[in-house]
Order: sequence, then structure tokens, then C-alpha cells
Amino acid sequence: MRARRRLAVCAAAILSGALLLTGCSGDDPHRSDAPEASAEPLAPLSELDVLDDPRGYEGPSTAVLQHTEIEPVEEDPAQELPATATSYGSDGSGSEVTVEKTDKVVAADLGGNISVTIAGLGFADSLVGVDQSTTLPSLQDLPRVTSGGHTVNAESIIQLKPDLVITDGSVGPRDVIEQLEDVGIQVVFVKNEASFAGAEDLARQLAAIYGNPGAGEKLADRIADEVEAKKAEIAEIAPTDPDQKVRIAFLYLRGTAGVYYLFGEESGADQLIDALGAVDVAGELGWDGMKPMTDEALVAANPDLILVMTEGLESVGGVDGLLDEKPAVAVTAAGEHRRFVDMEDGTILSFGPRSAGIIDALARAVYAPESAE
Repeated sequence: MRARRRLAVCAAAILSGALLLTGCSGDDPHRSDAPEASAEPLAPLSELDVLDDPRGYEGPSTAVLQHTEIEPVEEDPAQELPATATSYGSDGSGSEVTVEKTDKVVAADLGGNISVTIAGLGFADSLVGVDQSTTLPSLQDLPRVTSGGHTVNAESIIQLKPDLVITDGSVGPRDVIEQLEDVGIQVVFVKNEASFAGAEDLARQLAAIYGNPGAGEKLADRIADEVEAKKAEIAEIAPTDPDQKVRIAFLYLRGTAGVYYLFGEESGADQLIDALGAVDVAGELGWDGMKPMTDEALVAANPDLILVMTEGLESVGGVDGLLDEKPAVAVTAAGEHRRFVDMEDGTILSFGPRSAGIIDALARAVYAPESAE
């Protein structure tokens, strides 16, 4: 458990630090680049024109999540306050806290998971401030309390006069958030692991904070059921022959800083790849966590397809820039076929109530790329 916690902290540090390099463009922090929700529901995966040979497809594609509203598991959910919950220290240790009020809540984390999960529980109306990664249409007009670099603006939080701040340590600096308690604002730190099980656990933690554990169980069950159902759908369109399964690597790129990381087991990327019915080549090599990519490792892995974050790919000059900069990528099957699938930086690893939607979008880009355009 401690190893997993250290990995989660490491992931947050890598992602937060690197996002800082691309998040300081001076853009309006209230603006969202998220695509608008489609007016038409997507066709089921079973009705798509699926590739006969997904390993041999030529060219890049983009996975697009529909940014639709989250249906809460309870309308006007009940609360029993004060509530007893757990707040987690930087070392992963937990201590009991008593939550007296949740009338005005600020939610902040790297991927917007906390705010979306709160909405899924039915407590969206309590939110008065969110992080810049929150993409729910109904929450877009709320003040943003993190900057382009995902750092917390303490003054902006204080001005909102919240009863409670809920975060996970992935935005900060953490000591700045902790100092909010000096001005009478309660802060609760939750665990927010990059996994489907982590998304379920987050639902339970937040429900406890709001004094409605039952809603947490309902949302956790819904996340699990939706993910399993989507995995079953994907299994119907993915190759069943082990030799025909798509071999996938997840690369984290930040060209402006020379950052090239290969994500392995327990990074979250492995869960996405497994859900896609594909082979996680980093895991196959015994690669765990997130480590600087080596030419030898990538060539040995020889992926058919490489998953990347959209801004990450842009930061290296797109597919052409990446292939020019990294010859080791160019000689893999993915490089030769220019087979890259990108997805929004703040979305691809944001496990939560939209987990099933994320793997659905990735499956469309991997197995039916024409439908993803």
C-alpha cells in the first residue's frame, strides 16, 4: 500500500511539474478547451466499422470524450452532519476528521476527478470553486482556484470563503493548502489513485465527507458496473488471438523540457491498455511506474500503437517532430505506421465517474479510427 501511495505521489509530481511547462501561456484560466458534448448519442461499439487488422492501420487518430453531464446517483441527497471522514497525510497515513459543514466546498486536483465525483454523488450545488481541469458543462462558470500550472491560488480560495476544501495533494504546493486552516478553512485530503478501483474508493471517501455513505456505495457500484460493461463491449471488437492483439505503449511527452517517460504497471496507463483488450508492452518488460524512456526499452517493446496526451504530442512537434527527435520511436511498428492515439491531457488518466466513457473513446480511436474523427 505504501509503495502504491509513493507511486501516486510520484505520478502527481511528474504530471504537475510537466503540465506547468505547458500551462503558462497566459490563457484565460476559466476557458476550457474541452470539446462540446455531442448533440447525438454515439453509436454502440458493436455498430462501428471496426478495422480488420488494427495492428496494421496507418496514421494517427484522436480519442474524444463526450463532455456530457454526470447523472447523480441521488437527487437532493440526504446528509448526516457532522460526519466523520479520513484525511490522508503526504505519507499516506490517515487520521479521522469531523466535517461540520459542506454548504460551500472547493474541490481541486490535477484531473478534475474530485469535482466530477461530487457531481456524481448529487452534491454539485455545494461547489463554489474548482480546478482548471474540471470540464463538466454545469460547472464551467465556477471560479478556478488553480493556475495554468496547476498551482493553487490560496487567495482565490480565501475570497470564496468556503467551509471546506477537498483535494488530494496533486495540486499545491501542499503546504499552501494546509495553511488555509490558519484562516479557519477546513482542508480534507483524499486518496485519488489512478485506477478503476481508485475511482470507486474516491466515491466512497467523498460520500463519507458529505455524510451520505450510501450514495458513495451507489456511485462506486455504478462505476464498476459501467467499466465492466464497457470492457465486455470492447472484447467483442478487439482481436481474440493473442498474436493479433494490439501492442500498446503509453508515452508521456514534454518536448519543451526534454521529458520522455514510459508508463508501466500501476501508473494507470496499464489499466487503460488492459481494458482495451490490448497488450501493455511496458508491463511485458516488467516496467513499473513512470520512468524516463530508454531507446533500448522502447525498441525491445516494439509497440504497434503509442498512446499520448494531446498537448504532449504537440510539445514535440507532432508525430513528425517526435519521429525526428526520437529515432528509437521511429523504428518501432508504431513509428513506421505513424500509429499514435492522443487524448486530452487532463482526461486520459482521469479515472472517475467517466471511466467507461474514457475507455470507450480510446477503443473507437484504436479499433475504428474513422469513427473517432
